[in-house]
Amino acid sequence: MAYDLEEQEKLDQIKAWWDRYGTFCVILAFVALAAVAGWRGWIWYQGHQAGQAMGYFEALESATRQEGEESEARIKAASATLRTDFPKSGYTSRAVLMAAAALQQRGDQEGAKEQLNWLVASKFDPALQAVAQLRLAGLLSEQQHYDQALALLESAPVGFAALYADRKGDVYFAQGDKQKARQAWQAAVAELENDPLSQVVQLKIDALSGV
Repeated sequence: MAYDLEEQEKLDQIKAWWDRYGTFCVILAFVALAAVAGWRGWIWYQGHQAGQAMGYFEALESATRQEGEESEARIKAASATLRTDFPKSGYTSRAVLMAAAALQQRGDQEGAKEQLNWLVASKFDPALQAVAQLRLAGLLSEQQHYDQALALLESAPVGFAALYADRKGDVYFAQGDKQKARQAWQAAVAELENDPLSQVVQLKIDALSGV
């Protein structure tokens, strides 16, 4: 009988505890399950987005190897979709650079500028953004928009000081300012130190004496 009373006391305690905390436990379990389901759903969504972005990237890459107006239209269409629907994807920044190079090669300077301007304005991939600024500065220089080109090269991101100085020298030279071109190229050589590229820049400096 004593054992039965002890059992009853335990049952009463459990019942009292459940009356007090049962609803909370059910809610907590539901929240935990919802969190797990949400996390798995997010992982699936991210994978799905990455897969779609890769598909458009591959379509753009394929179009760059083709010729004709239709291939150019495909390049622009794939790039537009990536920029609109998948702006944060790592595929998008690379695709935009690829599209800009392909369009420039085809003589579509304005189309190339549109691509590069988007990447310069974006904040999703700082390294490729810096590359886009270099390319855009070169393109603007070819169009004799020297001030715009130099403005893009004013502040070099970390790791790009030498390349920005070299491109700045190119712009100054195209503008006809040999002194500033020399100074910029000398700054590039100083930054490059023993890098083989420094020899290429040094050739530009040496060539100035004969101009």
